Amino acid sequence: MASAARIPAERLLDFVSAVYEAAGMPEPDARLAADTLVQADLWGHQSHGVMRLSWYTARLKAGVCASVAQPETVVDAGGLAVIDGHDGMGQVLAAHAMQEAIRRAKAHGVSAVALRNSGHFGTALYFTLMAAREGCVAFLSTNASPAMSPWGGRKKTVGTNPWSWGCPAGSHAPMVLDIANTGVARGKVYLAKQKGQPIPEGWALDAAGAPTTDPAAAIDGIILPMAQHKGYAIALMMDMLSGVLTGSAFGARVTGPYQTEHRSGAGQLMIVLDIAQIQPLTEFNNRVDQLIADLKAVPLAQGFDEVFYPGEIEARNEARNCAEGLALPEDTLADLHRLAEETGITPGW
Repeated sequence: MASAARIPAERLLDFVSAVYEAAGMPEPDARLAADTLVQADLWGHQSHGVMRLSWYTARLKAGVCASVAQPETVVDAGGLAVIDGHDGMGQVLAAHAMQEAIRRAKAHGVSAVALRNSGHFGTALYFTLMAAREGCVAFLSTNASPAMSPWGGRKKTVGTNPWSWGCPAGSHAPMVLDIANTGVARGKVYLAKQKGQPIPEGWALDAAGAPTTDPAAAIDGIILPMAQHKGYAIALMMDMLSGVLTGSAFGARVTGPYQTEHRSGAGQLMIVLDIAQIQPLTEFNNRVDQLIADLKAVPLAQGFDEVFYPGEIEARNEARNCAEGLALPEDTLADLHRLAEETGITPGW
């Protein structure tokens, strides 16, 4: 159940930043990590929003995630770079790596940045949007802790391993895709558990391999892949790119943000193309405008009011939630107030 009162996003951002600073993060890094969470809530993805603040701060306090990120470039080969994150906050490291990928793409036309020894970073679209706003097309892959079994198996060894694409979209908000390879992101199962709600059939199996609508049983069991064997295969390739290729952890060796015993080991790969070195950016934007117009001109199927392009719903949610404030689940608010008591930080709402 969501709270009745709506919280201004800026006040929530200030509070989350202060909590991260209390956990030892430098102010700029704390602000960035906080922004990734608040943005997820603004976009309507509460499964990746401030609900996760207590998870990340617990990992910082436990020392399995370094509060002061120290990314080190270990390979510098023009358009290609490898960065060792040394177990810093995934959000801070991913933003650093994406900025480096954008810089190199502007210099070389295309870039690839491999990030090893990183961590969970929230929503992938936060980082591909950075490139889209700079007139680039960006791809980002990451691996994650095991959530599903390989196709045909019944032991979870494969992560959700999300991936994202982003690009400018002319007169529209950027076009951006951010998907996990399970039928649903695991955070949505945690959100359902927090809200005390069942999950839909087809999302997960319990530990015995039986279908379940109980989110707690799903967390202990197996999240099912999207599109059956296709989702499993894509997830495996994302792990190859993010973990094997980067030199980071892979498969069951990656651990998630839900625990405080082990370092993450997650890795990420970023590929960025500078549009202006392929065709004039204005021409690209005009062409994307036409692409979107073609989509929206299609006759509507029954039960639909509109055709959306990827990223459009998030942009609309952000505009509305910025104007109206955020309505957070009661359990999330209770968790934030608990953090406020522990840190002595007064919420600004």
